[in-house]
Amino acid sequence: MTEVRVPYGDKEICVDIPKENLIGIIDPIPVEKRNEEHVVNESLRNPISHIEFSRFIKNGRILFIVNDADRPTPTKKILDAIWDKIKDTDFEFIVATGSHREPSREELEEIFGIDRFGEIGDRIHIHKSRDDEFEFLGKTSKGTEFLINKRVMEFDKLININSVEPHYFAGYTGGRKSFLPGVSAYKTIEQNHRFALDKNAITCKLENNPVHEDMTEAVSILEKKKRIFSINIVNDNNKDIYDSKSGDWRGSFLRAVKSCKKIYCVPIKERADIVITVAQRPLDKNLYQSQKALENGKMALKRDGYLILVSKCDNGIGPSEFYNLLEKSDIPEELFNEIKDNYKLGYHKAAKFIDLATWAKMCAITDLNDKIVRNCFMTPFKDLQDAIDNAIEEKGKDAKIL
Repeated sequence: MTEVRVPYGDKEICVDIPKENLIGIIDPIPVEKRNEEHVVNESLRNPISHIEFSRFIKNGRILFIVNDADRPTPTKKILDAIWDKIKDTDFEFIVATGSHREPSREELEEIFGIDRFGEIGDRIHIHKSRDDEFEFLGKTSKGTEFLINKRVMEFDKLININSVEPHYFAGYTGGRKSFLPGVSAYKTIEQNHRFALDKNAITCKLENNPVHEDMTEAVSILEKKKRIFSINIVNDNNKDIYDSKSGDWRGSFLRAVKSCKKIYCVPIKERADIVITVAQRPLDKNLYQSQKALENGKMALKRDGYLILVSKCDNGIGPSEFYNLLEKSDIPEELFNEIKDNYKLGYHKAAKFIDLATWAKMCAITDLNDKIVRNCFMTPFKDLQDAIDNAIEEKGKDAKIL
């Protein structure tokens, strides 16, 4: 037997897996440790297709656009690195929640740092996609009405701080996502995210991905009206800053994607019969975010395989639109028709659950109520070892496990 330690919330679960069945433990590719502040400042001094950061921040009102706590973006570290440069400028912040809930005070302290939040808390605004006032900037060629938070348009310059990781329908996070969905109206986000139903809207794919293309076109519209400086971070497997690409919003994002691939696009020799996929912080806070672990895991799974989700989900379901649909029926065809005919924001999430259920078996180890897990086409288990043993029994003693 091989003992494997699996993260679960702030703890670990120990399980035993037969040596002859285990074909690999897949983690992000280890890279050399770098001086984080040097990495950030070097990118600011040598921006991509842009003037230096120190010149960009001279004169005018500046709005920093930062991620909420559902992303592993090291905002505090970035602010520590640039604070001496920006502290005397006329700046404010907006937390780009997209359609997510408002962050708690504890989460804001996590994003900005306790001391920094205490110092600048009165200059931090929270984006509210349903309640804020918005300005219409135009339509994309795909028909998305680009409505952006009016507060964004009150500033002379925009600086977005983001991180780049694989994303299950936008291809990658980062870059353009600071603006759409980050500070866009709910209606705009809903129109854009409908394209997540497209076959090309998948993990690590940008070419011909309609979600990515629509987001990019929207930011191109904004760029004609506002000056933008982007900071795109790539974290290593320890969540430390590995790389930083700054400057032009499009160029810095695409360069950061290349660095991201070096760490997170891990080659495997073969697909497995059983895949254990782990949602780690902060994606394990709720089921809505944890679903991304299923999307990552399925890439290594054989058809008719067994996919085991491990995620604490201590904040419950999360945005509930996808779940409200899933609990209506256990017949995939009925649900697919409802998604197609009456799309609402969140239904793309439901579609991913349903599609996966048509070709794989899913089970989950979470803190969620069993009924909730079953309504998402997954079998609930309280013990990971039991889930693994059950999967081996079903797939046979020669089953390959990742």
